[in-house]
Amino acid sequence: MVLAGPPAEHTARVAPSAGTTYLCAGYAPCIKAGYSDSGYGAVNGKMYWNMYSGHNCTNYVAYRMIKAGGPATRPWSGGGNASEWGKFLSSMTDQVPNVGAVAWWGRYSNGSGSAGHVAYVERVVSATEIIISEDSWGGTFHWRSITKSSGRWPTGFIHIVDKKVGATARPVVSGTPKVGVALKTTAGTWSGSPTGYAYQWLADGAAISGATATSYTPTAAVLGKKISVRVTASKKGATSGVQDSVATAAVAEGAFAQRAAPVVTGTLLLDNVVTATAGTWAPSPSTTVWRWFANGVRIPDNTTARLPLTAALVGKKISVKVVAKQAGYANMVSPGYDVGQVLAGVIQPTTPAAVTGRPALGQVLTVTPATLTPTGTTVGYQWVRDGVPIPGATGTTYRLTAADVGRRVTAEMTATRPQYLPFHVMLPASTPVTSPATFRLKTRSERGRAIVRVRVLAAGVSPVPGQVLIKVGRWSQTVKLDAKGVARVVVALPKGAKAVRVRYLGSTVVPAARTTGSVTVR
Repeated sequence: MVLAGPPAEHTARVAPSAGTTYLCAGYAPCIKAGYSDSGYGAVNGKMYWNMYSGHNCTNYVAYRMIKAGGPATRPWSGGGNASEWGKFLSSMTDQVPNVGAVAWWGRYSNGSGSAGHVAYVERVVSATEIIISEDSWGGTFHWRSITKSSGRWPTGFIHIVDKKVGATARPVVSGTPKVGVALKTTAGTWSGSPTGYAYQWLADGAAISGATATSYTPTAAVLGKKISVRVTASKKGATSGVQDSVATAAVAEGAFAQRAAPVVTGTLLLDNVVTATAGTWAPSPSTTVWRWFANGVRIPDNTTARLPLTAALVGKKISVKVVAKQAGYANMVSPGYDVGQVLAGVIQPTTPAAVTGRPALGQVLTVTPATLTPTGTTVGYQWVRDGVPIPGATGTTYRLTAADVGRRVTAEMTATRPQYLPFHVMLPASTPVTSPATFRLKTRSERGRAIVRVRVLAAGVSPVPGQVLIKVGRWSQTVKLDAKGVARVVVALPKGAKAVRVRYLGSTVVPAARTTGSVTVR
């Protein structure tokens, strides 16, 4: 049995420097701080690979190799000092750090002593920074970070039972390489069962700032460049794997999409100015210009959103096109949008029109026409009920019908003349049209009682709502009409003839009214 002796191990650690940082010290403090000893502190009294037990770099790393699935006995014959490990295992030693690899320092190498040093690679931060766990003869257990520039970088890395994620198939980028069009990528396939993936999109091999999602939309900055993605697959306790996709073709110019047409505001009258919006585009262009047309002919020297309406444009039909521009995108010209015909003026009233007449069933409403300028206009009328045109009611007068009761009736007046903006006015509406009340009064006597029943009716109103005041002789009472417009009372009275008077108290559309009758109490 060959042992690594105490004198050699007494120097088996690496001296600290500015580029190496101790993250914890001691089994219990390290565990409390979240840095595991993988159970070694509880079993370090045992020898592994015939290394001396206790605080000993070689015994600790041998324990970690066995626990990770490595050989139960030392995989070489010969000395066990740390300085010898990389020599005996030269076929599996290189300069590539992996999680689970043995970080090895040769004799007097990069701060080690005469017996060298070994540690366990816990994390690979990058190709130039690692985090190790280690134990030391005559020292204690540590976790430590080391940078390559520190002068304390390992002599090499021994790959006995590394834990790493391996690439088996590249990620695949899908989509059209075009400015403004999203590209997507798969994660690729991997060995080692990774649990997380990180993405970095590249343009001609250079990282694109901020492009770290599973999709990327090329911008003008990468126009003409080939796009690829670098996927890093990771798993806790293992070295991450990295692989790049195949690059796309060079990114082509993007294309605008018009989502909404331009909107033109302003009245098409001589000496006015109309103004157009750009509409809505995807993406929103950085530069927009307008092209105005009169009867299909381009109006020269105007690429702005505003068009002054000159005498030369009167009677002509105006249309507009919008041109969208942006770096990385092909210029796009929208379809032409018709705006309308430029008119010479506006028809205006010098005296207003009005509706006269009483808003009651059977009455006639009359329009007093407006006086208009210029003369020579064609005038038309349309009677409306609650804003809805009344079929066939197009004269200057209108007789109110049962259909109008409770509604507001008025007239709409229009006037037109070629090359003038039409005149249009809705005259003030009447109050709701009323309908007069009529009565059906019935009286009779029975055993010293007078029985009075009255029904209130009104054309266009069913049922008539409200109350009636009923008087029989000196007796009186206010009664609410029921769902059929009926009120009924039974009154005990002395014998004899009694006058009956009924007064309907009125509602919004049925004015108050009265009727009379009589009853003889027997």
